[in-house]
This record gives sequence, C-alpha cells and structure tokens, in this order.
Amino acid sequence: MNLSELTLIKARELLRKGEISASDLAEACLRQIDRLNPSINAFITVCRDLEPEEVLQRRASEQRDNASSTLVAMRLAGIPVAIKDLYNTRGIRTTSGSKFFEDYIPDEDAYAVRRLKEAGALLLGKTNTHEIALGVTNINPHFGAVRNPWDQTRISGGSSGGSAAAVISRMCIAALGTDTGGSIRIPASLCGVVGMKPTYGRVSLRGILPLSWNLDHAGPIARTVEDAAFVLQIISGYDPLDPASVKTLPGDYQSHLKDGMSGRKIAVAVGGFIEESDPEVLKAYYEAERVFEGLGAQLEEVDASWLKDAAFANGLMTTVDAAAFHRERLKEHPDWFGADVRQRLEIGAAYTSSEYALARRTQAEVRRRCENLFETCDVLLLPTTPIAAPLIEGDNALERARLLTRFTAPFNLTGMPALSLPCGFTQDGLPIGLQIVARAWNEAGAFRAGYAYEKATSWHERKPDL
Repeated sequence: MNLSELTLIKARELLRKGEISASDLAEACLRQIDRLNPSINAFITVCRDLEPEEVLQRRASEQRDNASSTLVAMRLAGIPVAIKDLYNTRGIRTTSGSKFFEDYIPDEDAYAVRRLKEAGALLLGKTNTHEIALGVTNINPHFGAVRNPWDQTRISGGSSGGSAAAVISRMCIAALGTDTGGSIRIPASLCGVVGMKPTYGRVSLRGILPLSWNLDHAGPIARTVEDAAFVLQIISGYDPLDPASVKTLPGDYQSHLKDGMSGRKIAVAVGGFIEESDPEVLKAYYEAERVFEGLGAQLEEVDASWLKDAAFANGLMTTVDAAAFHRERLKEHPDWFGADVRQRLEIGAAYTSSEYALARRTQAEVRRRCENLFETCDVLLLPTTPIAAPLIEGDNALERARLLTRFTAPFNLTGMPALSLPCGFTQDGLPIGLQIVARAWNEAGAFRAGYAYEKATSWHERKPDL
C-alpha cells in the first residue's frame, strides 16, 4: 500500500484502527516531497523537527489541558497537512512569498492552524504562494514558480498553487489555502483537486496576512469533496478576536453529504460571458450538466452576464485594499516587490475614492442578485476557470489574473461559498474544474452537489504520472 495515495477519510479510518502508523504516513508524504519538490517547488519550508509520535503526544496533552476546546480529541490524529505560507505558524518561518517577510517567525499560530493542531493534524510544511497572494500564476520572483504536476511547463494557478500542487502530487493528504479572487479554486481547477472557498466569516482570518480585508477567505484543498468537507468542519468556527468572523450556527457538512440530487434545483450559468471559455472547458461543463440531469436534478439556465461587472469590482477592491495594507512597504521599498505585484499595488493606489465607492455599490447589488437567485435554486453551476493551465513561459501576470478570475472573483464579492472539483481533462491531459456556488452559509449544499457529482464520475481518481 502506498500510504501517500490515501484520502484523508481513508487514512483517518486506518489510523483509528491501528492498521497504519502516523510515522509511516508522514514518511510516505515526506518521501514524495524529497522526490518531487525540487522540480514542482510546492513547498517553501518543510518541517522535519519532530517525529510524528512526539507531535501527537504533545498535541494530545495540549488538548487535555484545553478544557474549552469544542473539537473532538484527535479527530485528525496523524494526518499530514500542508499550510499555505500566508498563515502564521508558531516557531516556523512564514514568508507570505515575500522578501519583506522572508525571515519572519511568528510567536503564535493562525486561528485555523491552531484548530488543525488541536485536532491532531501533523504540519508537514509551508507551501509556496504568489507573492503576498496578489496573483494567480504562482510565479514567485523570490521563491520560484510552482510548476503544475500535470505538465511542469505550465502554471499551477494561484495564489494557493503550492497547496494544490502538493495535494495532487501526494506530498500531503490535505492543505489550507486562501482565496480573495479565486486563489483556492483556481489552483484546484488547474491542478485537478477539490477546493472550497467558504462563506465570508465562516473561517477566522486571524493570523493570515491580509490581501483584502473585505474579500479574503480561508479554506481547504483536498483530493475529494468529503475530505474538504471534513477539514472545513474542523477549521471553521467563531473567533471573537477576528473582526471578520461571524457568530452563527456551526456548519454540519457530514450529515447530509450523501443525500443525493434527486429533485434539487440547479441554476446553470449561460450566455456570452460563459461561452467565451475555451471549447474544451465548455464541453466538460456541458457534460457535467448532463451528469446532474442523470442524478435527477432539475436544471434551469440563467444568464450570467452580470458576473462581468462583479469580477471587475472584485479586482478593483482587491488592489485598493492591498495597496492600503502594504502602503508603507510600497513607499519604503518598492523594489522589494516583484514587478507584477508592484504594478498591481500601484494601480490600486491610483484608484479614486469614487471608483472604490462604486465598486462597493456593485458588491451590494450583486450580493442581492445572488440572494434572489438562491430563493429559487439550490446551487449555481459554472466553470471554475475559462481555460486550463497556461504555459509559464511568456506569462503576463496581470492579463492572466483578469482571465483566470472571471468566474471565481464574483463570489468573493458576494461572500458566498463556492466549491471547485475536477470535471474533465483537455486533449493535452490538463484538468478542468467545475464550480458549484450556494447561498451564504450553505456550504453543506455545495458539498452535497459536489459529492453526488464526484461519485457519478471518475475525474477525481486521475493523478499525474510522476
């Protein structure tokens, strides 16, 4: 048995039965890192300081001492995970893919990282990211490009490209990413894995370097829908110290995951904005619609032309907010930023307050439009990205950002949950992603639809020949 091939759910089952050990599971992933990271470059930092059993014992002790913890003890005991290098990790370098933070070692963990540790997860390392998360190519001038495991001449997508590449290449069982305009879903789509951007406020952002205070989301990247749902169950929850965290009922992503799609109403995005996608992407998208019909769902087409304005507003707000957060760094050391990131920060700083106000108005209008849509349907379907992974060579990061975020960015603007999962491959063997969007706080609905589709197809079973 190749332990690195196990899904989270299966690995957890075998660990609980004592049929495999935490150390063997971690070592299997570390062997993959040793073999593949020199070429794929998914990790910036690999953690090897403690043997897995020592880690588990320490965390079990911490769990017993923390009587207020609401997590079930050791729910992820021994599961090796990777963390995007935007999340603070106590005692472990956290670079944010930036020259400014290349030697930064935090004193405490990000809230979501702490939740994982309390559940017994093993932290294998910190994954490569587009510099300060402001980009979708993961071509990083300071730490190198993350190469797509399906074709290493192509981008992984970003900014959570290291996490997605690590998951599909079996360097870890699951990973965390962040998403401001598509940065979980885009690399999930281009690398052929599952990525969930939850509702804004569902997962605490405390301890994660901000890109946009208004649009940032934290969430899981995994090999299957069930794995992603399990990780989200652990990292989500109210954090009174995070201004963006919302106090609401905890999500339950497991109880109704397998309920099926019979009689469910699905809105299918159509129109010129969608049809500008690559023909191979559209073919896979239309075939996915037919799968849902075969599962008994009721499909209704909706014109998605309004997504264009939403994507533009999201891009404007992202760069303005990023320029505000990095204003002192941009003033003091503009040369420390990569060329594409510096250009986007300067563009953001140049927008007027009127332009920002109009983008915020678009945000309110689009959110209400989506709320009205979900009064009559359970989920919305559309492609995750309009193209498969483009080549690294000749990259224009700004143009790639506009293209690759056109279907993902609108749902950062609305704050609604959006799931990406594999739905096909191009003739060149590159993954294609399907996006499933649900109303706010209905991650369970998106997971249910994704699980039903995944079980009816075999795209998620494919892996690159590495």
